[in-house]
Amino acid sequence: MATTTVALLRERLGADKIVTDAASLEARRHDYWMVSHVRDRVGGAAPSPACVARPGSVEDVQAILAIANAHATPVIPFGLGSGVVGGVIASAGAILLDMGAMTAVRSIDETNLLGAFDAGKNGLEAEQAVAALGLTIGHWPQSVAVSTVGGWVATRASGQFSTANGNIEDIIHSIEAVLPDGTKVLLGKGPRASAGPDLRHLMMGSEGTLGVITGVTFSLRRAAEARAYSAFEAPDMRSGFALQRRMIQAGWRPPVVRQYDERESKRQSAEAKACLILMVHEGPAALVAVEQTAVAAMAAEAGIATAPASIVEHWMQHRNTVPSWDTLLSRNLIADTVEVSADWDQIARIYDDATASLSQVAGIRAASAHSSHVYRSGLNLYFTFAVQLDAPEAMEPTYFDCWRRIMQATVRHGGSLAHHHGIGRVRREALVDELGAEGVGLLRRIKHALDPNGIMNPGVLIPDA
Repeated sequence: MATTTVALLRERLGADKIVTDAASLEARRHDYWMVSHVRDRVGGAAPSPACVARPGSVEDVQAILAIANAHATPVIPFGLGSGVVGGVIASAGAILLDMGAMTAVRSIDETNLLGAFDAGKNGLEAEQAVAALGLTIGHWPQSVAVSTVGGWVATRASGQFSTANGNIEDIIHSIEAVLPDGTKVLLGKGPRASAGPDLRHLMMGSEGTLGVITGVTFSLRRAAEARAYSAFEAPDMRSGFALQRRMIQAGWRPPVVRQYDERESKRQSAEAKACLILMVHEGPAALVAVEQTAVAAMAAEAGIATAPASIVEHWMQHRNTVPSWDTLLSRNLIADTVEVSADWDQIARIYDDATASLSQVAGIRAASAHSSHVYRSGLNLYFTFAVQLDAPEAMEPTYFDCWRRIMQATVRHGGSLAHHHGIGRVRREALVDELGAEGVGLLRRIKHALDPNGIMNPGVLIPDA
């Protein structure tokens, strides 16, 4: 069946858009999930897809999905492959839908502050296009230079400046998408609407299971007039959490607010003695000055000392630099980051429980966390684990054991299992703990209504019945 589908795609789109050479297939077998890299090294590597389809237009995407749907051929949307939860793993008969040729800046509207892009546009390039006009999207995930704007939507992403700028759902104006049968839809109109359920949210976080995002329009911001940095050192995580809660509930919203536990504070500054809190303030100069002064006063009142602002400057310069999985694997280290969220009265218990559980793993070298997104009702925690293993065959089961410990600790204390990386495959079976059996059942019904043949990214997001 795959051979027939590939032939039909070539006939409809042209041979240049349907690629089957070994190098192209090999390069797109999976995304940046660590388990896929482990399997490449120790066995169980993902197969190559039947072909890589590279649409150049929305019409091409419509044609690809219509043909795939008619022949029940799986379709796996692919942006730049920076996902870290197993959202992309090829199967031998699948179409790998590479959006890398759809990179146009469709329009930038300086009056209404709207920026429209093809979904395959590199995130940093999109930001640079609006920055040339004194504007910003305001969305700064760590992967900004290696992710697409469509990928941001599909994974319901969050950026480092989210406390003031919001997450992706707060920045999107409208979404263009193609449904599994080839139908094009435009979801979203105007700055706000009361026109039934907000259908944009069907695509946000859908991870390629309900259709293909082909275009995104963002509500932009004008570049900030001023920026300033603040740093503090809390004696422990709980006192730092309390300061964050008082600050955000009082109405102060520095775009960046990050708190590190003692282990991670040492990574930020060798002189750190406790838990660092880093803040970036942005906006009109007068507001920045008032906010910085007010937050410093709140910290002093709580007995939390100031720390050098140079720590924040260093973080700004190096915040997107991380070691590659292959570098860690070459040292026999299995590692990952796991982001969750919870309300204020739960978050410290999750931190204590998860780090204590991780410390019981044989060979553990790092079990730490920081918060990076703060809300009036709570905040997230971003756990990091690293385990030293001599036996390669122990890597994958140890990896999943660490994930299980963090997930179980989060569930025990009523937290949310995913903050901004999405579900993919690594969290798929735990989705029932997040949505409940009824919620998962509803998601399955939506999936079946839109994709009755089950062609869109099978094995991702939705647990098996």
